[in-house]
Amino acid sequence: MHLLARGFLVWCHDAPLYGHSMTKSAPQVQAFTLICDFATARRGVVRFIQKAWVLVTILVVISLRSAGAQEAPLVMATVERAPFSVTQDGALTGFSIDLMRAIAAESGREVSFEMQPSFPAMFEAVTSGQVDGAVANISITAERERTLDFTQPIFDAGLQIMVPVSDTASSSILSALLRWELAASVGIAFVFLLAGGMLMWWFERGRQEYFDRPAKEALFPSFWWALNLVVNGGFEERVATSRAGRVFSVFLVVASLFIVSVFVAQITTMMTVQAISGSIESINDLDGKRVATTEGSTASAFLDLRGVAHARMADLRQVLEAFEAGKLDAVVFDGPVLAYYVRTQGAGKARLVGRVFQREAYGIALNQGSPL
Repeated sequence: MHLLARGFLVWCHDAPLYGHSMTKSAPQVQAFTLICDFATARRGVVRFIQKAWVLVTILVVISLRSAGAQEAPLVMATVERAPFSVTQDGALTGFSIDLMRAIAAESGREVSFEMQPSFPAMFEAVTSGQVDGAVANISITAERERTLDFTQPIFDAGLQIMVPVSDTASSSILSALLRWELAASVGIAFVFLLAGGMLMWWFERGRQEYFDRPAKEALFPSFWWALNLVVNGGFEERVATSRAGRVFSVFLVVASLFIVSVFVAQITTMMTVQAISGSIESINDLDGKRVATTEGSTASAFLDLRGVAHARMADLRQVLEAFEAGKLDAVVFDGPVLAYYVRTQGAGKARLVGRVFQREAYGIALNQGSPL
């Protein structure tokens, strides 16, 4: 029936071309002509409706996709890692944050961020599907690529060492003078000089006016006489008159040479040892030092590989607090993050030493198989 109707429409359209002789005055012919005109007009209306329906369908699909994109913004996890992710005046900003916003805007998507307490928590949020991805100073490593996908590198970085700022010379002298070994030596010398002075008082009392005084009053004058004898190496003043006093004076002069030499040698040795043991200039100087970094970081993995004992703290804030409290000799972490700290919060308190090592690249972390 459909084929017949279609053939009928074609015939109505093309009948005049085939030379059919019909008189328009005949009622049958006029009726037939009206039927043909109606059928032809109906065919045009059907085509118009079909095209309009296709166009409306396309517009509806596009509008639905746009509405869906607006209703489902990207959700990215991050951590506090200045200057890549940092909260300033109550707003989240930083290199990685601004970059992610630019990428989302270019794609016609909105993006929001969820702050996580640590790197392990941030990675867990990604792998569990809680968020679409993560941005910060995230190093691309083979270990992390086992559970995550990464974008192309967005920043080239590496690890570096941060130590407290100090004047090496003054620090070494102060440290040497405050050591208990030197304090013990000074105490022994004090007792020796006091005993020597009082012994000289015993020998010379009643013979010299300087020593002719009661024992309590003679404590300091006798000590002072012995101290001058040891320091100056002679007894030009108040020469002993008794035989025992003269022999003892000679003994003190000779002993003073050894006493002064021992003090100088001890202080020099302590300063040298302090300078050698206290200097950190590279990764090779970290053995035996109080070193810290964050848990789950590439810095911690590198220190483990090198066999360097170190403290692993939950986040960078705890590391920096321990560093500022003087509990750490060095911090090993991402060079750009440490450099930012040295120029801002740690200005005058910290400095970077050595070159950047363990080069690595940062990327945006995504769940495996993510369509992004």
